[in-house]
Amino acid sequence: MIQDDLRQLYNSAKTELEKAEKYLNPSELSSCVKKCEEDLQKPEVWQNSDVSSKISKELKEAKDTLLQISGWKQALEDAEVMFELYDECKEENLLQDAEKTLKQLLKELEKKEIEKTLSGEYDKDDVILTVNAGAGGTDAQDWAQMLLRMYCRWAENKGWSVELIEKNDGEEAGIKSATVKICGKYAYGLAKAEKGVHRLVRISPFNANGKRQTSFASLEVSPVIEDFEKKIVIPPEEITVDTMRSGGAGGQNVNKVETAVRILHKPTGIVVRCQQQRSQLQNKETAMQILASKLLAIKQAEHEQKLSSLKGENMDINFGSQIRSYVFHPYKMVKDHRTNLEVGNVDAVMDGEIDSFIDTYLKSNLN
Repeated sequence: MIQDDLRQLYNSAKTELEKAEKYLNPSELSSCVKKCEEDLQKPEVWQNSDVSSKISKELKEAKDTLLQISGWKQALEDAEVMFELYDECKEENLLQDAEKTLKQLLKELEKKEIEKTLSGEYDKDDVILTVNAGAGGTDAQDWAQMLLRMYCRWAENKGWSVELIEKNDGEEAGIKSATVKICGKYAYGLAKAEKGVHRLVRISPFNANGKRQTSFASLEVSPVIEDFEKKIVIPPEEITVDTMRSGGAGGQNVNKVETAVRILHKPTGIVVRCQQQRSQLQNKETAMQILASKLLAIKQAEHEQKLSSLKGENMDINFGSQIRSYVFHPYKMVKDHRTNLEVGNVDAVMDGEIDSFIDTYLKSNLN
């Protein structure tokens, strides 16, 4: 006889799968696939690269989701077959395999449900992350670099691409600031859960007396906006554009030609730098896109603040809003102050395993 807890696990997976089929609507997805395939047969569609690209993307997403649903159903059926085989031969490994299959299925269904909540206009888009060192001197700059590495590893673990846009090194160690572009599905929707101030507590490697040091770094998060010129209007008189020589390792142009670009947005004081591209024009285009993304993020924050005030909520979206603490000494623990989730494996977190914090935060905001 199958244990009650395993049978309950099976029933939970079955219930969650039924819920997923309702909100994903396979029949609607199949219709979408058919329509997209028909549209891609039309010559006029291929005359407009934006239209054809959009339809191709929609087709791929619909097909991938249908394939995913099929895989989930197969996993549930596999578990049921394992139960039936166990009733016949009583081999314990069958129950272990069934349990593993059901737990993996529930994990994937939970991930899909979280993605369902990411229905904002830009949630599926790529993201711009900017890490800034805060209070704490050299320790804070070192912490900023550690935080940057954590987010790069998080993205790489998901198979996403990471592009360094700009980095401002610290005098002794670490970085004063850095900006990266991360490309991946739901990159912005997931990363926006991380914006805010991150606090580090450890024995300072830069203090000869070995004293405990508290350092801070902030993370800014903004979506990558395609065709940003159509969505965010930036009057030329509101910006100042300066050019300079790129620093660091690079080709023959480094330190010889002024390819790096610095843009100041006068009304907000936002400064954007870009030095990674080969030409000044490319750097300026990238910097303008990042500026547009940051301006959009400000608008969204103002909108959220207005909504929260209407609801009677107090929402701090300023630099001082500490969202998480990373304690290396006197004990090891990472704690998210918004959800109270605690993780003891600090090394894994710093190696990019932060999905538990993101998922818990997003689920806590479900209506």
